[in-house]
Amino acid sequence: MATGYISHPDFFKHEMGSYHPESPQRLDAIDDQLILSRIDDFLTHIEAPLATEEQIQLVHDHALIQYLKEHSPKNGYFEIDGDTSMNPHTYQAALRAVGACIAAVDAIMQGKINNAFCAVRPPGHHAEPSQAKGFCFFNNIAIAAKYALEHYGLQKVAIIDFDVHHGNGTEAAFHQDPRVLMCSFFQHPFYPYSGDHPSSANMVNIPVPAFTKGVEIRAVVSDIWMPRLEAFAPEFIFISAGFDAHREDDLGQLSLVEADYAWITQEIQKVAKQFAHGRILSTLEGGYHLSVLGRSVVAHIKELAEI
Repeated sequence: MATGYISHPDFFKHEMGSYHPESPQRLDAIDDQLILSRIDDFLTHIEAPLATEEQIQLVHDHALIQYLKEHSPKNGYFEIDGDTSMNPHTYQAALRAVGACIAAVDAIMQGKINNAFCAVRPPGHHAEPSQAKGFCFFNNIAIAAKYALEHYGLQKVAIIDFDVHHGNGTEAAFHQDPRVLMCSFFQHPFYPYSGDHPSSANMVNIPVPAFTKGVEIRAVVSDIWMPRLEAFAPEFIFISAGFDAHREDDLGQLSLVEADYAWITQEIQKVAKQFAHGRILSTLEGGYHLSVLGRSVVAHIKELAEI
């Protein structure tokens, strides 16, 4: 099975200060583990292009694009919120993060690869149609899903989000859209303090308390996600792959381990093979303990690539 790995050097240039957990070193940690695990050579490497403004407007308001473009600093930082800021390279990196996901959709739909992992920064699932927030500027996975629906005429796509934080931006993009089924679990109460009351029937959001263990998350996937996904029969599955629900990641308080991410990926693979010709696009969201992030991404990619 051909698995694409889509990234770009521009993703290393975006940074929000030496103190910030969403750092360029996250991608170094992933690259190191890919090499150590000896699976890097089995992946189809694709360089991320720049997304167009037209593609970004599939989800985001033109006003947000203009705001970010106009406030991109020539030096130093421009603060979006207390956790989120732009440096001179952020806007370009954000365009490439979207472009990576668009390129993955194209490569999968054209039969060049079966599935893909996009190693991108900045992440995207907190970005709402009119607002950048929570380390995120444009909603990479939401734009890719909308692109698949509009450009390739798909009728039904699913979005899986296993980040420790609720994907508020993705929910805002697709609430009450019957073409999209979103399944997620997330720690609650926790940033962004949303998702415990889903906005519409196509949102299968499962808030779980701090210190929830992997066995309990597996029950959520088996008992709640899987029946809904099988009934929905998606033609393409998109994954917001956050690895900050790992028990060693200090930014969250859930208790998953690498084996849980591998198992979740296996379950998603079953649905993709049954209904979606194996089409899966996974893109990096959270995950801030560097060693854990690298190991968890490798566990995830091994299942995608069936290595």
